Amino acid sequence: MKIRDMGERALVTRISKSLPHNVVLSAGEDDCAVLDWGEEYLLITTDMLHQSTDFPDKMTPWQIGWMSVAVNLSDIAAMGARPLAIVTALGFPADTAVSFVDEIIEGMNFCARKFSTNIVGGDTDEHNELTIVGTALGCVKKYDLLRRSGAQIGDLVCVTGELGTAEAGFQAINMNLPEDVKDILTKKLFEPQPRVSEGIALAKSGVVTSMMDISDGLALSLYDLSASSNIGFMIYGDKIPILDETRIVSPNLELPLYGGGDFELLFTVEPEGIEKAQKACNLTVIGEVASSDILIKGNGFMSKIKAKGHEYFRA
Repeated sequence: MKIRDMGERALVTRISKSLPHNVVLSAGEDDCAVLDWGEEYLLITTDMLHQSTDFPDKMTPWQIGWMSVAVNLSDIAAMGARPLAIVTALGFPADTAVSFVDEIIEGMNFCARKFSTNIVGGDTDEHNELTIVGTALGCVKKYDLLRRSGAQIGDLVCVTGELGTAEAGFQAINMNLPEDVKDILTKKLFEPQPRVSEGIALAKSGVVTSMMDISDGLALSLYDLSASSNIGFMIYGDKIPILDETRIVSPNLELPLYGGGDFELLFTVEPEGIEKAQKACNLTVIGEVASSDILIKGNGFMSKIKAKGHEYFRA
């Protein structure tokens, strides 16, 4: 069997099964690994980004730096934690301009400081293409920790922000669109905003039953939550928040359902606690937890949501 025959998620599950689960609360099951740390949990997450697969040609070096930090902070946010520190490993071709490196570091620093943390160390290496590996540490009170498991039948399904925007931005790069439309979409793609404050506030609300980062797309994220909580979902298509600019690129639900790159949060809330959740952050209720299957309903139709989205090792 080859890796491409199983895909990224199955590979991560296979690897996590060989890890010492007595050491960590979560290994491969959530957005971060979780270690016991006295009265709190210590969270650790890492992501690898490559020039050829993760940084479109139109991105500036500053935006590359921003994104390389934002991807890690989004994982920390997904578990209701506050960031502690970031370390990064940078691989550059030897002929890379020093000014290019300077701009990347500036973007990284700007993103880290905006979300109340700092880059505290790392490594540099020679590589055949720009490669950035970031690792973020966070902490959360034990009673505030949010995981992918915990959703109950009848819970409301919610998201932050709008969906499909990043994928629309990626497609818009080479489309003949008004510049203001293209700018709105590509900015969402190039400078994603990790929902750190929202994650912390939702965790403290005490009414969220499960949560995760949605960067691989709504559909795959629903399947991840489903597997962790052993439940299904009924999603209402007309409730999914979508920018008007995204509808210009694609008028249907393809991008909001299956497009990756939206650094938003997907979470479930106890029905009686929705007002508390709404006070914690701006959110949209898009469905409810059901007993089985992952379905979408709207405009006289009902169909099963496909398990597809952004996943490495697959076409």
